[in-house]
Amino acid sequence: MTVLAASLLAADSSWLGEAVRQADAAGVDAFHIDAMDGHFAPNIAFGPTTVKDLRALTTREFDVHLMLSHPDRFLRRYAEAGANVLTVHVEACTHVHRVLGEIRELGLQCGVALNPATPLSTLEWILQGIDRVLVMSVNPGFPGQSHISAMTQKVASLARLRDELGARFRISVDGGVGPANAAELVAAGCGILVCGSSIFGTGNLHAAVEAVRQAARG
Repeated sequence: MTVLAASLLAADSSWLGEAVRQADAAGVDAFHIDAMDGHFAPNIAFGPTTVKDLRALTTREFDVHLMLSHPDRFLRRYAEAGANVLTVHVEACTHVHRVLGEIRELGLQCGVALNPATPLSTLEWILQGIDRVLVMSVNPGFPGQSHISAMTQKVASLARLRDELGARFRISVDGGVGPANAAELVAAGCGILVCGSSIFGTGNLHAAVEAVRQAARG
């Protein structure tokens, strides 16, 4: 089943708690929570305290996407705040294998994210030990950006590599994801659609979530 994860970066920050409640009621499967420090990504968002406060509002999975210059310094804090998955950028980790091991020691699923220009070869020797790979289809930092269409081929290449290795990680895509491209991303091998503006920017969460689900079914 394709997972639909609601990206809270696209929600109105003045009613973030209500956004979580409404998205939960609309039937999203998970929440994608971007943590940004203003260094790795040119924005600031969602510290551990915010994650902890939101955790009380839903039992859905929290995938915290650490767009931080030194993600290893914050792993425990986000774990204690209620994250189920911690996803780090290969570009931000000097020793990514060690960081992934630390995430597992905290009892969480671990993921690795790739910026659009980062090749799949950077993951070659760690793919057997991760739970998911997040393919960024926009440059990180801000919601509402247009999907980079070439990333669909990147997803397809990653899916082929997964099959060749016999690996079991799931592929997630974040950036400009919505009804217009959900089907092609799923066909390419994406199992987790991260949707931001395509659901929070519509005025009708229930209808928007259903539109993505229908599109994903092809």
